Amino acid sequence: MNVDFVHRFLLWSLALNYAVLFVWFFVFVFARGWLQRLHGRWFRLSDASFDAIHYGGMAAYKLAILFFNLVPFVVLCLAG
Repeated sequence: MNVDFVHRFLLWSLALNYAVLFVWFFVFVFARGWLQRLHGRWFRLSDASFDAIHYGGMAAYKLAILFFNLVPFVVLCLAG
């Protein structure tokens, strides 16, 4: 496995993960009622807890993207 492959893999992984994050955000913002009804079938959540869970999930997912995709990508760019 060469460095160019890892560089391209991290770049595509970064783009795909940010696309997932943006889709999650836009669904949360623009289709919040549908999303809450969908989750309401399985869990009894108040509005505040629903918002907190999704906000926390998006924050954790964004941090994971930064730590596992962006930081190694930047390090490879600087080292190369």
